[in-house]
Amino acid sequence: MRRSLTALLAAACLAVTSLGTAALAQDKYPSKPVKIIVPYAPGGATDIVARLVGEHMRQDLGQSFVVENKPGAFGIIAIEEMARAKPDGYTVMIGNVSTNAITPVLFPQKFKIAYDKDVVPVTRLVDIPEFMVATTKDFPPKTVKELIDHAKKNPGKVRYGSVGVGSYPHYDAALFAKRAGDLDMVAIHNKAGASGVINDLVSGDSQFAFLNVASTAAMIKAGNLRPLALVNHARLPDYPDVATMQELGYPGVGTIAWQGLFAPAGTPPEVLQILFDAAGKAMQAPAVQEAFKKQNFNIVPSKSLAEAKTWLADEMATWKKITSEVKIELSE
Repeated sequence: MRRSLTALLAAACLAVTSLGTAALAQDKYPSKPVKIIVPYAPGGATDIVARLVGEHMRQDLGQSFVVENKPGAFGIIAIEEMARAKPDGYTVMIGNVSTNAITPVLFPQKFKIAYDKDVVPVTRLVDIPEFMVATTKDFPPKTVKELIDHAKKNPGKVRYGSVGVGSYPHYDAALFAKRAGDLDMVAIHNKAGASGVINDLVSGDSQFAFLNVASTAAMIKAGNLRPLALVNHARLPDYPDVATMQELGYPGVGTIAWQGLFAPAGTPPEVLQILFDAAGKAMQAPAVQEAFKKQNFNIVPSKSLAEAKTWLADEMATWKKITSEVKIELSE
């Protein structure tokens, strides 16, 4: 009888242990596909970064990272869907400076969430250098100084391109105009994005603009656009003769557009750490580094989850200063 009772107890303990082990295995993150929300249509820089990094996170963690494109409303649609998702690490977002720093500053009233409380940055991923480029069609300035002199001699006649009212290229040009002596220049907006602004420059409808290096490289090579200055941490090896804005005396003018990984607030710290580590490994993969190098993207992952929070807070503070210095009438 005693032997039978001992055997039953041993069997029960074994069953409990097995159930506990199974539960732990089931709970190990990630145990199912992870959704990456992207606030733009397929094909743009943010989408490319999401797919490239997501594929290498899949290889590291053994689960698919599936990109879902949710464009619209300055990124608010994507941000709110991510923020309202269950905070378990299975819904994340890759956003950028426009959606995750500028939009919350410019349009806080449009959010139905509390952005500062409901969204947490996991890590910065890359940032993207930007050129101040000028058209070569009937536009004589070949340097920033010549552009300033030309604008002073022709008030209200120099036209700069942007991808829309309140976009960072709009603020970049407007801030430049203010810092260069309150230059009187005209904004030409093209909602077709960078390609639309480039078409305006090539045709001469616009005369200069701030655009990312990757989108302008082909037209610079063809001689249709002229790089006047670079917005970056340092000069680029491919363009050694193009000085940075800080070298020219305009630090803080122009945007080095970044991409970052975000999650819903309340996501367990251990899950955030797994995502942080996997994203960091992805950024070290040779294929990822080569792909970003070809586009002149800077690989700049955060050093820790805590640093990611500080970085985002600093970015938003920067944009609060810019939007208070440069007053742009925004279309709601």
